[in-house]
This record gives sequence, structure tokens and C-alpha cells, in this order.
Amino acid sequence: MIKDVLNSGEQRMKKAIEALKREYSILRAGRATPALLDRVMVDYYGTPTPINQVANISVPEPRMLVIAPWEKSMLHEIEKAIMKSEIELSPNSDGSVVRLAIPQLTEERRIDLVKTVNKKAEEAKVGLRNIRRDANDDIKKMEKSKDITEDEAKKAQDDMQKLIDKYVDEVNKIKTSKEKEIMEV
Repeated sequence: MIKDVLNSGEQRMKKAIEALKREYSILRAGRATPALLDRVMVDYYGTPTPINQVANISVPEPRMLVIAPWEKSMLHEIEKAIMKSEIELSPNSDGSVVRLAIPQLTEERRIDLVKTVNKKAEEAKVGLRNIRRDANDDIKKMEKSKDITEDEAKKAQDDMQKLIDKYVDEVNKIKTSKEKEIMEV
């Protein structure tokens, strides 16, 4: 029973880490990566569709994305979707592919991005603490209903604390790595 609570908590913590990594992948760090376009939806015959499902996305240079639609008729829709998106890049089309030039980040933009990275890391930590609180509540309920002893409850709470410490450390490592990526010139 305690194992189920701990396993469930750890699974939720892993999902929180994955969510943080996804959030960071779409932050533009001055380097071209297909993940920048993950949230861009193209109108594909009336259905909002992720851009990577209607085109090939490649990175021929460190600051260039090339989007080659599988159907030439999608070229205009891809351009329109990029213009509407929050990535703040201007598409250039040559009639067969769309090119996105990734500009060098200004110092001010880097500082803003680092603030965003820190904010998202803090949100992830709050999520981890909420998971710990839920698990500890479950453990206390089991103790109250005499399903486990006081010592077992204390050990389970200590185990949960060790888990959260491990995942908070992981959040900090991911955050530091993203900050370095953003600040490198």
C-alpha cells in the first residue's frame, strides 16, 4: 500500500519533469531546433494539425529552419500558421519550402528568457511539492485508519522527501543547463 503511494508519486514527478522539458524545448535560445514549431498548428483541410504532420522540418544551419511541406498547396497555410503563432519569426517562402531565420538574441531578450526559465522551474517545484503533499496526506490517512503503524508512516514520509529532493535537484540541473544555453553568445 505504501509502495503504491510512493510509486504513484514518483510517476507523477517524472511526468512533471517531462512537462518542464517540453516547456523548455519551445523556448527560443537563439538556436534552430524543430521543437520551436511544436505548438504551431496548421489548418489542414479544416483541421488544426501540428506542423510536423504536414511537412518535413530540417536544420541545415545552426540558425535556420527549413520546412518542406508534403503537399505544395500547404505552403501558404504553413506561412499563415507561423505568422499567427507566438514564436515571433517571419517565414520566407521560395515557392517550394519555407525558411525561418533564427536571429541572434539580444542581451535584454536573454535576460527575459532566463526569467521565464526560472519561473517555469519554480512552477515545476511547486508541482512536485503538491505531489508530495498529496502522498503524505494518503500516508496519514492510512496511519489514521490503522492500515500502517506510526513508524511505517514516518519512514514512508521520509522516502517521499528523498524522492522530492531527487526530482528538485533534477529540475535545478535542467534549469541551469537551459540558462547556459540561452546565455551563450
